[in-house]
Order: sequence, then structure tokens, then C-alpha cells
Amino acid sequence: MNKQEIAQFELETLELLKNVMDPEVEINIVDLGLIYELYYDGDKKINIVMTFSTPSCPLGDTIKTNIQETIKQKYPNFTIDIDVVFHPQWNTAMVSEEGKRVLGL
Repeated sequence: MNKQEIAQFELETLELLKNVMDPEVEINIVDLGLIYELYYDGDKKINIVMTFSTPSCPLGDTIKTNIQETIKQKYPNFTIDIDVVFHPQWNTAMVSEEGKRVLGL
């Protein structure tokens, strides 16, 4: 895969992740701004750098499982690594325009 194809795949995967909801606020994790980075190596490995709205998020494992399952449904032979970070700390400025509309911000 060339760089353009990898970039397109990454965009499509982000779009796919809009199906994963944060159960506490009922908005998808992409529009909520929880996904910081998504990398595809061009050979069946996806690395996601993300955060939660709070470091003690009680549903963090559920969100991570839902990410894995959502990607595996479309790409069953892929490896997905999820790194959870808290720097920068999540805040409402990270929410997309669509997310702000849904949340009434």
C-alpha cells in the first residue's frame, strides 16, 4: 500500500469507529474526541492512541472491547493495539462540531 492508500484506510477506519458509542453520554467516540491518533501499518495492524473523558472511566474496558469488535467485524485478521493516554487531558474543546450539536454545547 502506498501512503495515500494508507491515509484513506485510516480515514475509513475512523469512520467505522463512529459506530462505537461512549455509553455514558451516548455519542460516538470519534465525535467525542476520544481518538487522538489512528495508524495503519499497511499490513493488517492498526494502532490507536486514545483517551477517556476521565482517567477513572468505569466503562473504559467496554469501550476498548467495542473498538476491537467493531474493527474485527470488518477486518477479522487484523491486530489492533489500543494505547490509552491521559496527556493531553480530554476536554470539551476536543468534541467535533457534530458532537457539540448532539450534546447541545
